[in-house]
Amino acid sequence: MIRSTLNRIIGMLVVMALVVTIVFVIVRVTPGDPAAVMLGPDATPADIASLRERLGLNASIPEQFMSYVAGILRGDFGRSIFLNQPVTQALLQRAEPTFFLTIFSLAIATLIALPVGVLSAYLRGSIFDQVATAIAMFAASIPSFWLGLVFMQIFAVQFGWFDSSGYGGPGANFGERMHHLVLPAVTLGLISSALITRFTRASMLDVLNDDYVRTARSKGMSEWRVVTKHALKNALIPILTVIGLTAALLISGAIVTETVFGLPGVGNLIVSAVLRRDYPVIQGALLVVAGLYVLVNFAIDMLYLIVDPRVRY
Repeated sequence: MIRSTLNRIIGMLVVMALVVTIVFVIVRVTPGDPAAVMLGPDATPADIASLRERLGLNASIPEQFMSYVAGILRGDFGRSIFLNQPVTQALLQRAEPTFFLTIFSLAIATLIALPVGVLSAYLRGSIFDQVATAIAMFAASIPSFWLGLVFMQIFAVQFGWFDSSGYGGPGANFGERMHHLVLPAVTLGLISSALITRFTRASMLDVLNDDYVRTARSKGMSEWRVVTKHALKNALIPILTVIGLTAALLISGAIVTETVFGLPGVGNLIVSAVLRRDYPVIQGALLVVAGLYVLVNFAIDMLYLIVDPRVRY
C-alpha cells in the first residue's frame, strides 16, 4: 500500500512538471514579442521594454525557466498586468465562489444521481427506468448556459426568489453570498447528475446478477440490505471514478456558468484575463486548475483503498 501511494505521488509530480513546462512554453512560442502581444497594438516601445523587464524576458530561455519554476515553488505565479496585483492574490480573492459552487453542484448531482441510478438498475426495464434514462440523456445534452438563463428567467425575474446575478454587496454576509449560488449550483448539479446517473445504473447492473448477490438473497436478507450493502458497495469503484472526474470538470467547467450569473469567481477571472491577454493570470489559473485535477484524482485513488480493500493488493 505504501509503495502504491508513493508511485501515485511520483506520478502526480511528473504530471505537474509537464504542466509547468507546457505552460511556460505556450507564452514563449507566441508569434512575435510576448510582451507586445500582452500589451496590445497601442503599446509604446517603452511600455514593451518595461514589461519585458518585469517578466524577465530579456534573460536566456534556461534562466527564464529556472526563475519561473523557482517562483512557482515559492507560490509566486507572477503579477497581473491589468489588475496590478500578484496572481496568487487575485486567485485567492476569487476562490470562494468557485469553491462553494463546485461543492454545492457536486452535492446536488450526487444526491440526485445515486438513488436514481440505483433504483433505475434495480427496476431495469420498468417505466421508472425508461423515464430516468431518457431524462438523464436529455440533461446531458443541455448547455449549462441555456439552462442557467431559463432558471434565471423563471426563478429570478418572474418569481423573484433569487437574484439574477452577482455575489452580494461588499457587506453581504455568508448566508447572502450562498443564496446567490443556489441557481448556478442547481444548474450545474442537474447537468452533472446525468453522467453520474448513467454510470451508477451501468455499474449496478454489472453486480446485481453476480453470485454473491444471489447468495445474499438466498440467506433471507432484505432487498434494501442486499442492494445497499452488497451490490452498491461493490459497484462504488466506477461510481467514485466518475464522481471524481465530475468534480474536476466542475472546477474548470464553471467558467460559463460564472459568466452567465456574474459570479466573481476564478472562471470569470480567466475569461477576463483571456480577453485582456493577461498571460500571467492565465498561466497561474492553468497551473492551479491542473493541480486540483491531480489532487482530485489522487483523492479518488485513496478512496478506492477504503471502499475496496482488494485494491491494496
